[in-house]
Amino acid sequence: MDTVQVGDVRIAYRRAGTGPPLVLLHGASHDGRAWTPQLDALSDELTVVAWDEPGAGGSSDLLPGFELVDYARCLAAVIESLGLGPAHVGGLSWGGTVALELYRHHPALVATLVLADTYAGWAGSLSAEEVQARLAGVRRMVAVPPEEFDPTLPGLFAGDPPADVAPLLSAMDASARPATLGAQLELMARADLRAQLPDVAVPTLLIWGELDARSPLAVARQLERAIPDTELVVIEGVGHVSNLQAPEQFNAAVRAFCRAHAATSGDPG
Repeated sequence: MDTVQVGDVRIAYRRAGTGPPLVLLHGASHDGRAWTPQLDALSDELTVVAWDEPGAGGSSDLLPGFELVDYARCLAAVIESLGLGPAHVGGLSWGGTVALELYRHHPALVATLVLADTYAGWAGSLSAEEVQARLAGVRRMVAVPPEEFDPTLPGLFAGDPPADVAPLLSAMDASARPATLGAQLELMARADLRAQLPDVAVPTLLIWGELDARSPLAVARQLERAIPDTELVVIEGVGHVSNLQAPEQFNAAVRAFCRAHAATSGDPG
């Protein structure tokens, strides 16, 4: 893994391949290893970069008072320092909200958006009752003694996770940090990016698991209606973490989309 220093924050990332850049943002409680199937499969024609967000994986801890805009600022610094912009920027779940925040503040760095099983923030996509229920659950999750902390969020998969993914999930769970999970999901509970969606002026791919219980298809339809240039791909029989539960279908959708919009992105060589 390599790192980029952004002020007092060290950001680790994985990079594979050459060609147009695809920058991938993982969900809450995970790190860049969540994109292993994409790093392996898509690097034959894309420069695939998966960061460990601040507070996750090989990156340094969150600084006090870190806000959603700070994630966007750090991500912009990574893209700029690696000479990747404008890039295809993809995020799953919480990572998709970060991708939208990046576009809001740094649109010149974004060639297209790939939003998978995500939200315009919890406040922007879910009912107030659902947001409060999730927030209460997160607070209980991170309040336990460290040896009892279990970062597994409910409803990530439709059924059991694929057997070949279980070791990866266990490894990411073992390195998850309660302070990070608590802070980012508190931010998610406040985030409402609905007003920005009509201003998204880049092609946007929505990828959704048909059986996503955390961000139901109704959320995808909301985004599809609000963002001017969207394409929605629904993967049958799949839950929230669609890139791990159905990597072949997920990768095929991303590959076709990036090929269709290759002229809009940079190529770091």
